[in-house]
Amino acid sequence: MADGRRSWRFDGQILGVGTTSGTRVVVGHWWRSPFGAFADAMVEEMPGRRVLVAPTAVAAFVAATYRFDEVVEADVHVHTGRDARGGRRLAVAGGPLELRADVGRRTAVGHLLRLLPPAWATSPAFSLVTDPVARLMMDGVRTRGVAGPGRRESYGATDVRHVVAVCAAWDGADLGALAPVDPPVRFGFGSTPRRPSLTRVVTTVRETGRGDPPH
Repeated sequence: MADGRRSWRFDGQILGVGTTSGTRVVVGHWWRSPFGAFADAMVEEMPGRRVLVAPTAVAAFVAATYRFDEVVEADVHVHTGRDARGGRRLAVAGGPLELRADVGRRTAVGHLLRLLPPAWATSPAFSLVTDPVARLMMDGVRTRGVAGPGRRESYGATDVRHVVAVCAAWDGADLGALAPVDPPVRFGFGSTPRRPSLTRVVTTVRETGRGDPPH
């Protein structure tokens, strides 16, 4: 960048689900990033304990960008396929987490996002427009904010689909059936949508210097 400050761009998708046990899970599946292709998982248990599961090569970066009580360094594998009815399915395995999610139809917000030019929708500058809309329409969701000391992050979504079923276990314990992401997760400045979803997204993290107040 012209001012010498670094930026990191991550292109992929984010899965956000709740479970009837109270545990909420957010999986980032990144096809393109400065670290290459990888996946990570952020898990918040009902008492509020936040755990990151991420490959060793990226764990320090993610832990410096978000807030966790524990970091588990382990590869996270995401496989895509079809369920018995031909719908989309994601299978996730990494560290103590095992998860399978069935993905349904595009949401109303997803249909609207598909109308926007991708270069425009994923621009950090466009988050100035989308952030107040996201705050108003989706409890806990933000599209821009402070991401660790001296860093600012923006999200640019281009599609959203409902998650219709989940089967998950944490450290061998069954997490129960699909439930809303409630309360919102507290890894960073915003949460995933309350209704479980799979969001196609580009996220950009930028250095800004220390002491930036949150927006």
